[in-house]
This record gives sequence, structure tokens and C-alpha cells, in this order.
Amino acid sequence: MVAPDKTIRRHTIAVIVDNEPGVLARVIGLFSGRGYNIESLTVAEVDAKAGLSRITVVTSGTEMIIEQIKNQLSRLVPVHKVSDLTSEGPYVERELLLVKIAGTGDGRVESLRIADIFRARVVDSTTESFVFEVTGSSEKLSAFINLMEPLGLVEVSRTGVVAISRGSTAIMPPGSED
Repeated sequence: MVAPDKTIRRHTIAVIVDNEPGVLARVIGLFSGRGYNIESLTVAEVDAKAGLSRITVVTSGTEMIIEQIKNQLSRLVPVHKVSDLTSEGPYVERELLLVKIAGTGDGRVESLRIADIFRARVVDSTTESFVFEVTGSSEKLSAFINLMEPLGLVEVSRTGVVAISRGSTAIMPPGSED
């Protein structure tokens, strides 16, 4: 008999739910009530006609914990579909970051140079500060933040992860309900 895998891994889970009040609270309550950590959370309406929203949750756990999370999510009444993008094949994952840097002189020039390397856009500029917009993987955004810290990092705002599977299949095609 093979022992269960106790390795903790990061998983990106997409959940299609009814777009109605209280649904997000129920999903979050499931995580907090069982002591599961949420590393990233995004939610938005994806099908106005069908009244559906998509919640993307990034969490970590053993395979057994991830299976428990998926099973418990599936049992919630407003949930139509649960998809573990990490386990189901290749997927694209992105996050948006806004970073405010304050500084003058060489630090200002260096922040622009680093921003160029990371393909960051300047979305606001004053004589004392910049606001940069960067998109990419969570790791890329964290690296950008780390490089900007000594250059006058003032404020950080991150959207959280959004993800979608690669290829022609969909979790739930538009217009379908279950």
C-alpha cells in the first residue's frame, strides 16, 4: 500500500457560482471554518445572462486537503462547477500589480530602468513619484516589488490571480448551466 503524499503544493481552483448576495461569504466561510488558507482570491461576473460568477482561489495543501476543499466546494448550493486548474492540465495564470515609488535623482532613473526590464507601464507620474502597472505571474510581481523596495517603494496593490485553462475546452461554456 502506498502512503498518501504529504507534500504541500500550491493549487489554483476556479469555481463557477450563482452571482447572488452571500455566495462569496459561503465560499470563504468554507475555507476559514476549516482552517484552510487563501493565498489569492478574485471574483467577477462572467455570464450576465445566466447569472454566473467565477471565483479563482489560490490555496496550498496536501493532495488530500485539496481534494477535501474541492469536494466541500462542490457541495455548496450556489456552486455549479469546481475545477482544479493545477491538476487538470496546462493553464495561464496572471496577476495585476500597481506599485507607487517615490524618489528623485538616481533612484528615480533606476526605478524606470527596472520597470522597463519588467515591461511595466508608467500609469501616473509626478516630479516625486511614479505608479507602475505590471502584469504577469505572482513570482514576477514579487520579484519586481523586491527590486523596487530600496528605491522608494511607498505602496503596493495586487489584484490576485486570475487563471484559465489552455486549449479549446471551457470549465463551463457560455450559456450553459451545469
